[in-house]
Amino acid sequence: MTRRDSAALILFLLLAVTPPVLEFMGQGFFASVVTRMMIYAIAALSLDLILGYGALVSFGHAAFLGIGAYAVLVLNSMGITEIALQFAAAALAAAVFAAITGTIALRTRGVYFIMITLAFGQMLYFFLISLSVFGGDDGASLPARSTIAGRGWLDHDLALFYLVLGILVLCFWGLSRLTASRFGRVLIGTREDGLRMQAIGFRILPYQLTAYVISAVICSVAGVLLANQLEYVSPQLASWQRSGELIIMVVLGGIGSLTGAVAGALFTIGLEEGMARFSEHWKLYFGLLLLAVVLFSPGGLATLAARITGKGRPE
Repeated sequence: MTRRDSAALILFLLLAVTPPVLEFMGQGFFASVVTRMMIYAIAALSLDLILGYGALVSFGHAAFLGIGAYAVLVLNSMGITEIALQFAAAALAAAVFAAITGTIALRTRGVYFIMITLAFGQMLYFFLISLSVFGGDDGASLPARSTIAGRGWLDHDLALFYLVLGILVLCFWGLSRLTASRFGRVLIGTREDGLRMQAIGFRILPYQLTAYVISAVICSVAGVLLANQLEYVSPQLASWQRSGELIIMVVLGGIGSLTGAVAGALFTIGLEEGMARFSEHWKLYFGLLLLAVVLFSPGGLATLAARITGKGRPE
C-alpha cells in the first residue's frame, strides 16, 4: 500500500465514524456540513485531474457542477426522481459540453486557455439565469430529494452522508488508478513538457480532451449530490467565483495530490464554516491564510504534512 493510499484510508475511516461521533457529542447537525465538505472534495478531485496532472487551469469548472445540479432540477420537474437516471443524464450532458468546449479550449495554452474556459463557463451561467421556468437568477427549491429504487432513502441525512462518502471513495480509487496508468503518465508528461511528448510521437490533444471529459463527468456527479444536499439549485453553483473556490481547494491541498485535493476541500469548507461563526470578515482572514500557505508551503497541505512526518510528498 502506497503512502497516498494509507493517508487516504485513514482520512476516509475518520469520515466514516464522523456521524456517530458527532451524535455522541450532541452535535449531529454538523453531519450535513461534513456531507457538503465531501461533495466539494469530489469536485476538487475532478479539477485536480486536469489542473494537477495536466496543468490545465480551468476557470469554468463549476459549469459542470451546475450541469449536475440542474439535471436534478429539470428531471425532477418531469417526474423523474431516480438518482441513477439523474447521474446518467448529468454525466451525459457534462460530457457533451466538455467535449465541445474542450475541443476548442485545448487548442490554446496558458492564459488563453484560462480565458476561454472562463468564457464558456459564463455562457452556461447566463444561460441558466435565462431559464425563468426554473427560477432564473433566484434558482428553485427541490420538492424532495432524489429516490433510490423508488424509495426516499435519501430523505435521511445519514443515508445521503454515506452515499456521498461511498462515491468519494470510488472517485478517489478510480482517479488513483487512472493517474498511475499509462494514460496518467502521458498526461503528466504533457504537464512537464508537451513539446517533448509530441516529439516522441504522442498526440497530446486526445489525452487532454479525455481527461477534461472525465473531469467534467465526475464534477457533474458532485453537482447531483450537492443539489440533493441543499435541496435547492441556483445559477450561482456554476459561477466563476465557484470555479475560483475549487481552484483554491486544490491549491490549498496541494496541486497534483489526490489526497491533498480531498484534504484541501475538507479544510476549506470546514474553515469557512468555522470562521463565519466568529466573524463577518472571515474572508479577509481566509485570504491571509491562503497567502501564508502559498508563501511558506507552496505544495499546500500535502507538502506541509510531508514536512511534519518527515516523509515524501503524497501523490
